[in-house]
Amino acid sequence: MTEEDKALLDEAARVRGFAYAPYSNFKVGAAIRTKDGKMYGGCNIENSSFSSTMCAERTAIYRAVSSGETEFDAIAVVSDSPNPAAPCGSCLQVMAEFGVSRIIMSNLNGDTEEMTIGELLPKAFSKENME
Repeated sequence: MTEEDKALLDEAARVRGFAYAPYSNFKVGAAIRTKDGKMYGGCNIENSSFSSTMCAERTAIYRAVSSGETEFDAIAVVSDSPNPAAPCGSCLQVMAEFGVSRIIMSNLNGDTEEMTIGELLPKAFSKENME
């Protein structure tokens, strides 16, 4: 693992501490890195109206996009699960939209797995599918 990827995982673990998860108690942190090396973190934010809940991965991506970033190198996701947890389908679709190809997943024990968007979402919907 590169030092840059370790720093991305460290940031995801740090922002996990800000997660608001009173219903599931499943706190997740994510950090996305732009192609020029900037990092943006996000955590999951639950709501009693479950459809209003926002995942950590989308929080990080939307934070970066709302800051003007649209080209990404990788995203790291850290959760307190027995094995590294994969992002949900909605998060994967957003990653596909913005070309996030590398997903680094880890848990608090340091178990880490890296996969591509193509492995996790092989038939992503895209604007090319609409043409």
